[in-house]
Amino acid sequence: MHPIIFFSKMDFSQSNLFGYIEDLQELTIIERPVRRSLKTPEEIERLTVDEELSDIERAVYLLSSGQDIQGTSVVANLPVLMRQNPAETLRRVLPKIREVLHVAGVEMQLTAAVSFLTVLQEESVSIHTYSHSFLHIILQNLEHRDAGVSNAWLETLLSVIEALPKETIRHEILNPLVSKAQLSQTLQSRLVSCKIMGKLANKFEAHIIKREILPLVKSLCHDVEYEVRACMCRQLEHIAQGIGTELTKTVVLPELVELARDESSSVRLAAFETLVNLLDMFDAGIFTPEQHLRFLEFYKKLSTLGLQQENGHNDNQLQLQTLEQEKKYISVRKNCAYNFPAMIVFVDPKNFHLELYSIFFCLCHDPEVPVRYTMAISFYEVAKLLNSGVYTIHKELVTLLQDESLEVLDALVGHLPEILELMTNGGENSGSESKLLSIPDLIPALTTAEQRAATSLKWRTHEKLLQKYACLPHIISSDQIYYRFLHRMLTIILTNNVLPVQKAAARTLCVYLRYNRKQEQRHEVIQKLIEQLGQGKSYWNRLRFLDTCEFIMELFSKSFFCKYFFLPVLELTHDPVANVRMKLCYLLPKVKSTLKIPTDKHLLQQLELCIRKLLCQEKDKDVLTIVKRVSIFLFQQFYENDLLDQEKERQEHLLLEMVYFISTICPFFNSKEDKKSKLVRSQSFSTQALHPKYSNIDKCPNKSSATGYTSSVSGMGKSCMLSFSGKLLYFTLVFCVCFFLITYSFKVTFQSSKSKMSLAFLDWHFGCHKKVGFAICFHPFYVRKGILHITSAELGERNCCLEMTSSPFAFEGFG
Repeated sequence: MHPIIFFSKMDFSQSNLFGYIEDLQELTIIERPVRRSLKTPEEIERLTVDEELSDIERAVYLLSSGQDIQGTSVVANLPVLMRQNPAETLRRVLPKIREVLHVAGVEMQLTAAVSFLTVLQEESVSIHTYSHSFLHIILQNLEHRDAGVSNAWLETLLSVIEALPKETIRHEILNPLVSKAQLSQTLQSRLVSCKIMGKLANKFEAHIIKREILPLVKSLCHDVEYEVRACMCRQLEHIAQGIGTELTKTVVLPELVELARDESSSVRLAAFETLVNLLDMFDAGIFTPEQHLRFLEFYKKLSTLGLQQENGHNDNQLQLQTLEQEKKYISVRKNCAYNFPAMIVFVDPKNFHLELYSIFFCLCHDPEVPVRYTMAISFYEVAKLLNSGVYTIHKELVTLLQDESLEVLDALVGHLPEILELMTNGGENSGSESKLLSIPDLIPALTTAEQRAATSLKWRTHEKLLQKYACLPHIISSDQIYYRFLHRMLTIILTNNVLPVQKAAARTLCVYLRYNRKQEQRHEVIQKLIEQLGQGKSYWNRLRFLDTCEFIMELFSKSFFCKYFFLPVLELTHDPVANVRMKLCYLLPKVKSTLKIPTDKHLLQQLELCIRKLLCQEKDKDVLTIVKRVSIFLFQQFYENDLLDQEKERQEHLLLEMVYFISTICPFFNSKEDKKSKLVRSQSFSTQALHPKYSNIDKCPNKSSATGYTSSVSGMGKSCMLSFSGKLLYFTLVFCVCFFLITYSFKVTFQSSKSKMSLAFLDWHFGCHKKVGFAICFHPFYVRKGILHITSAELGERNCCLEMTSSPFAFEGFG
């Protein structure tokens, strides 16, 4: 037993050994060609060059007796030689290169074409010297038997033509071109002639092109070889730009029409592409009415290609179409949908309803999804082009919103805010009646689209749709949003299981709440947010409440958040779920930033108390770590003048301030007893200690005298005010209300204009009635909103110090 095991082991090891030997033999076989490829001493001797030779002499020596690789190196180094010693290079090196190129291989030819172009770009010599020395070499090698070499020299020549003077081009290039373009020449020669003529069209005047180039162009357009016809067809675009619109209509267009009917598909394709590229340089008058109608009818046929007739007269057309044919038809209709905005430009937007609306209807109702998808993508472009006539495609918008394919809906939603803006505003000529009629159909379509997206598995489309629905406050009324969309957003937050969708719905809901104008509806939504989310049984809802609060801090003013959401957020510090407390801790710095010190000092105390409780009583390690991390920033005092927040707060209270303004001013004229009591309170207040801002007023003699003057004249001001008739007081009140409305309608924002209006307003009031004028001008509504800006110096000029110290409105405004 043991010997058998031994031999078996030995056999295994021997096989491994033989395998290793075979591998080593393969390696030696691989190395043999490497050794054979090394240069012999004789070859090395032939490649060796005397080091004492100069660069010019070495280049001449290598071009004369060196090998091909050495000559190619010299040609590649030609731009360097031209920079160092241009005269000797042109005299000794360039003639040698010219001789070598006759028998040179492909590699040297390609290198020479690149080097010649580099010399031109570096401007090592003048253009006259370049054309005298290099141009002839380029022209000699244009018809090289190798197509790659010929194209390389042709590209160099086309670049050289840009820099050459007209006379040189005419004698050296254009005149020989006449013979090179003849049918008796080779195919390569005629192809080169086509490309050169396209380049020359931009170098000469139209009459020269018409006399000397256009005959050659017509000849090449009718060449027997389809390659030449296709090449010349692609150059017609450049020739048309050189000869202008009129000659293009009479000469180029007929040739394009004929080439479009060519037997070769490559020629027809070249003609079509050239025609499309030429459309930009023509106005609508390029087509006659018959041609315009023919082209439009052709487009209409393409737009319905492959669709069966609807009237039942399709007995002869009920042929089984192959799958490939059906794909081609769908592709054609899809391309028609893609180019539909261009067709609107072609027929003029004013003629859209008459000439293109039927095609637009068919494409939007096409049975294939790719066609409707393309129409949904281009719908915004169509709406922009129609401008005031956009209301005519409202039904198609509703159709695409209710499309059975979510791909179509997703494509339409991308520009939905802009489309809805155009739909509701239309253009300058669209009447309000059409806008009002469009909304009842639009709202059900929007709700249906959202419900279909919600029931599908494509949550990204649903999220995108909810984000775009945030534009609705600018489109439809606040009541319509409240009854049709706002509660739906709250339902999505409570019932949807996808986090991005819930966040999108929460932000859109906050936008709706931001633009809601009814206080009762606002309070109802806020109460639901707090009860159903902030105090909900599910921790998931409480997390979404914190997300909603973050959006509220972004969209609303600080005072709004502190008034409604600050304390409900702090209550979540006692939440039984650690994830909720953790998310709250991350949110605490933003919550702290909403406070205004010292106005919200009591809320700051509540916040600090909650943080201390978390630091002392928190048992979760992760939450405690986050609390310690954020507490460093929370106990810092911030005094910021947030202008953006002030603007938000102004917009929130804009409607409410109007009611407050009327309710504050009107009682001012009701009873004389109230006026007396206010005067007494103001006089007693003036005798007390002033605000620290005005504590040094007695130190200045001028200001103290003004104060004494104020106390002596206050009674006279009161008697003058009471002596006015009721009609004058009523007129004053009406003027104040009108001034308020005018100021807000024009939105006076510049400080200088505000000051001028304030002073004019003040002068008028004090000219009629000092007490009333000052009370209105320094009413807290005007002062807080920044409508009136009056400095103390301006008041002093108008002797208003009495009213500043005696009027309760003045102190209320400045306070």
